[in-house]
Amino acid sequence: MLSKNYSKNVNARSAIRELFEYSKARAAEIGAENVFDFSIGNPSVPSPECIFEAAEDILENEDPVKTHGYPSAEGIPAVRKAIAEELNGRFGTDYTEKNIFMTIGAAAAVTLCIRAVSDPGVGDEIITFAPYFPEYGVYARSAGVKLNVIKPEIESFQIDFDELEKALSEHTRAVLINSPNNPSGAVYSEETIKKLAALLLEKQKEFGHSIYIISDEPYREIVFKGFSVPYVPHYYDNTLVCYSYSKAMSIPGERIGYVAFTDRCEDADIILRVLGAAARDLAYVGVPSLYQEVIGRTTGATADLSVYQTNKDILYKGLIDAGYFCVEPGGTFYAFPRSLEPDAVAFCEKAKKFELVLVPGDGFGCPGHFRIAFCQPTGKVERSIEKFRLLAEAYGK
Repeated sequence: MLSKNYSKNVNARSAIRELFEYSKARAAEIGAENVFDFSIGNPSVPSPECIFEAAEDILENEDPVKTHGYPSAEGIPAVRKAIAEELNGRFGTDYTEKNIFMTIGAAAAVTLCIRAVSDPGVGDEIITFAPYFPEYGVYARSAGVKLNVIKPEIESFQIDFDELEKALSEHTRAVLINSPNNPSGAVYSEETIKKLAALLLEKQKEFGHSIYIISDEPYREIVFKGFSVPYVPHYYDNTLVCYSYSKAMSIPGERIGYVAFTDRCEDADIILRVLGAAARDLAYVGVPSLYQEVIGRTTGATADLSVYQTNKDILYKGLIDAGYFCVEPGGTFYAFPRSLEPDAVAFCEKAKKFELVLVPGDGFGCPGHFRIAFCQPTGKVERSIEKFRLLAEAYGK
């Protein structure tokens, strides 16, 4: 007999994946150019040339036994050192390789951090804020802890501190934030981060134990004009930064990222070992060596991310002009407008009549909204504006 735990979930596919499959089927019927698939956040620009050059040079000129051998559980020391130095140059931090733990992308980084700061079956909680990446619930459940979701502040998608203060308790082990945010594109302001840090410092004293910030940052480099992303460790020592190279370098299939923490973080002397022990629970020890070496040579490089700025400007103006309410995205390649009826699922179903494939906000903990992944060719984004206008007219806008 197969696992009851997993068997009961075989039909619970991601809404995003279901819509992605729908769009492929629809494209086969009427042509991909006629389907405006905004369902999935797959980078739409090529990787920087240095990625290919580094991989080619390593494969051709480095010792193949080393290139394809087991790495250290924490990651290759020289690679971790290169990442630490790049971060120090950008953010004025004082990382060394001892502050970097290599991971299989940001998903593994967040999962490891949840496991590292909490214990299963004793009531531990991780707090996060809607709208949020739905897989956070999977990561928390797999760790045996509760994900406590704070309702969204829909006027700006900053933190509702009144609700957060009510939720914080002796069971809180971490606050999980995602800025720039998937799905809203919102960026937490410096004021928000300062206020969060001050509140958590107060609550650490009150409860007598550490409360970590787990800062999920795969979109850190995709930031639009007029916005900036505060570097959270500058404001709060007990921060675990989770990063992925997937989005900025356009290499999501390579699954590579890291966890970073400062020496001022509580238990900094054993965090690497605790993360390593948590990784064993996920049945992996070490990140593939080849792409660690590639990252060691190229960290800090990005793809040409300017297309996302262009697409955001076109889409945001087009939505506002058509009568939609949308908080302006400060980063990522997502927009998260309000649906034109309270039922976002019904709204997105109606959008299909106009060949728009959109994701309801319900799965992100934010009903009444829908996500647009505008990592698409600019021409397609431009052509979609007429479709959004026609959809709005169907609602009397």
